[in-house]
Amino acid sequence: MFPALTTEPKQPLPDPYEDFMRRHLQYYGYFRVQSGGQASSTFQQRDQQSSCHGEKEHGACKGLREEKLEPPRALVPSSPAVRSRQLLHDGDKVDRVAPRLRKPRELFPIFSSWGPAQAPRWPVECEVLQDKVRHIEWIPPEPEYFYQPTGKEKVPKIVGEERGTVVYQLQSVPTEDACFTSSRVGGKRGAVQQLAVSLCGPEDDTLLFESRFESGNLQKAVRVDTYVYELTLRPDLYTDRHTQWFYFRVQNTRRGVPYRFTIVNLSKPRSLYAAGLRPLLYSQRDASRHGVGWRREGSDIRYFRRGAGGEGRPRFALTWTARFPHDRDTCFLAHGYPYTYSDLQRYLRAVARDPARARVCRLRALCRSLAGNPVYLLTVTNPAARPRRAAAKRAVVLSARVHPGESGGSWVMRGFLDFILGGSPDAQLLRDLFVFKVVPMLNPDGVIVGNHRCSLAGRDLNRHYRTLLKDSFPCVWYTRNMIQRLLEEREVLLYCDFHGHSRKNNVFLYGCSSNDPRHWLHERVFPLMLSKNAPDKFSFHSCNFKVQKSREGTGRVVMWRMGIRNSYTLESTFGGSTLGSRRDTHLTTEDLKALGHLFCDTLLDFCDPDQTKFTQCLAELTELVNQEIHKKLNELGQDMNVEESWRDIHLSDIESSTSGSDSSLSDGLPAHLLTKAEEVNQKMKMPEKKKKKPLQTRQQRNEQYRSERLTKELQATGEGPGKGLDSSPGGDQRGEGQDKVRAHVATTLQKQPAFPKHPESSRSSAGTQENPGLRQGQNSGAPDPRAPESHSNASREQVPKLQRSPRRGGSLVAYPALHVCTYPSP
Repeated sequence: MFPALTTEPKQPLPDPYEDFMRRHLQYYGYFRVQSGGQASSTFQQRDQQSSCHGEKEHGACKGLREEKLEPPRALVPSSPAVRSRQLLHDGDKVDRVAPRLRKPRELFPIFSSWGPAQAPRWPVECEVLQDKVRHIEWIPPEPEYFYQPTGKEKVPKIVGEERGTVVYQLQSVPTEDACFTSSRVGGKRGAVQQLAVSLCGPEDDTLLFESRFESGNLQKAVRVDTYVYELTLRPDLYTDRHTQWFYFRVQNTRRGVPYRFTIVNLSKPRSLYAAGLRPLLYSQRDASRHGVGWRREGSDIRYFRRGAGGEGRPRFALTWTARFPHDRDTCFLAHGYPYTYSDLQRYLRAVARDPARARVCRLRALCRSLAGNPVYLLTVTNPAARPRRAAAKRAVVLSARVHPGESGGSWVMRGFLDFILGGSPDAQLLRDLFVFKVVPMLNPDGVIVGNHRCSLAGRDLNRHYRTLLKDSFPCVWYTRNMIQRLLEEREVLLYCDFHGHSRKNNVFLYGCSSNDPRHWLHERVFPLMLSKNAPDKFSFHSCNFKVQKSREGTGRVVMWRMGIRNSYTLESTFGGSTLGSRRDTHLTTEDLKALGHLFCDTLLDFCDPDQTKFTQCLAELTELVNQEIHKKLNELGQDMNVEESWRDIHLSDIESSTSGSDSSLSDGLPAHLLTKAEEVNQKMKMPEKKKKKPLQTRQQRNEQYRSERLTKELQATGEGPGKGLDSSPGGDQRGEGQDKVRAHVATTLQKQPAFPKHPESSRSSAGTQENPGLRQGQNSGAPDPRAPESHSNASREQVPKLQRSPRRGGSLVAYPALHVCTYPSP
């Protein structure tokens, strides 16, 4: 806070408002103590001068006018002792000072001369080490190939702590029954406990584990044998699931010894570890002496199922053998290349301190997360010479790390920012054409604590972009709100959210199919262009454009529904590439950053005024889809000409679902609101009311009216049930009367013409349109009995119709991947 710059006046001013303003401005350094010991201000002097204007000057006013007024020292920039940090000055001239207030600090919690940025805030239950963990960046000189299984990898028997020795275990871990309450810098108060076992002497070869640092994730380590350890990962905080990401430290290593690690509580049924993925190893001694960073290490890798866990959910395990390069070294093991919240802050600080990059990049805090960590928003564009040119720019919105364990998205974002903030001609052109809105880390809380998928609300943020709970999901709520306001100002050409994928190799995109015939296949042009620019990393046949009901709350679908036609999710693998020259090799951080560069190149191709590439890709996609439709019809024995009707076919009919993606079923209220919801439901529990009868259709009302009318006519002629009851006490006559009524009503209703449905009346609105489909076992030449008769029926009979998969139930057909042609090499 600001120090007191002068003494308080002995007597309060007669005007309460003047007294309040005097004390308020004195707090910000406006007042100074004059030689007579009485404080004065420019505002008070100005009032005194104006009160004497136009009046007869008396002694006090005359003395004041004769005295040469000097500006207060608090307004003089050359006086560092009393300079106010809240005031800015436009010039250095003392006689013409124009002070103005600095913008509120809340918009700038970052990177200026004020000192370091806010340290990460942790939940108060978490113990955090004070030592900061930093890793160097390093590019392997040789490609790192996949592990080739030999078929002799053994499945170890899980022993557990009953027959082993617990050498590391977290004590304070929030469970799924708890919920987030508060946070603080440094996490839990008090001294950090020593959780690893104590060594008995220099000959003790027990590994010392640790994970209480940023993005660390290890809950327990059990020593089964001399060099055999079973590891248990900590689930996402306030949940009991999502165990996939791991990142921890080991010390007291032995050189060349085959250590066997087995992670016993993984949750995904399939993993790239079964396809050759190797874990990452980092040696601090190699980094300090030889400049060697993260590298792939591991043999005898096996991913297997080990039975059911809690609530009957199956559990899976990963086992591998690792060899450390040095004795008594400090090493780290990780699922993917870590990129922490502090890494992002260091990068943004370097951008803010670089005058060239700071000129084109405006840095703001979009909001604060649930724990109070700033969510940064970057606006990147070149200053426009005229306001009209600035208003005519289109926008591109990019984000990353909504899933904290998918660190590859941050490395792609890092490559994009390096390129777009650089001085290359392509970067200059992109900044002239577009306004880039970038959210580099959407879920800082999850990244800090080492979650794999959730925020501190215990929910997957990428399923809650439609949420109205601003306080529970602030990151995605403010992102959606920012994009809504951006759409009101300018056109948003493209939205892309950077993710990582643990079950598929290569890099690919998920998108949304357009139902507008004018833009048929247009949403697939950008992915196809990207596959041509990165043929050894990006796989177009792995892309998918089907919108499933389980994905309705994801960022790409919500932004697509808001009007952004080109809305994507970019999935970068944890593994490697199976394409071209990079076949069967792991992707490095340099490969991921290069993908960010290629993303910018593709954006230039996509928006090139010369539409040659765009037209070429569109023609290639048309031919590709036609081939796939013919292939599907051949499988069903209904091959026929569809050249005239291919635009009427919904593309989701020939696409498989995105079931291979890393899905999540964490929809619902956040963890801290579940208890309150139960209490409210108990209080508001009311006796069930009788359900109202549903409104009848016109046809039902007509049938009921005709039935009642016929009943009255039969009663009037003596054949109705009422007449039969009155005239005959016997049950036979009453039954005969009822049978006559039923027969007469049925005959009358059968004579009523049926209203045929229009063929297009069953189509839904955009985004949920359903078309008639292929019927297996049905004669393709038979006319549709529901269609109205017309002279054009003969031509319509030859047009096959594709049917979308049902939303609920049924089996999804897995169609073969599309074959993609690439640009011919020069």
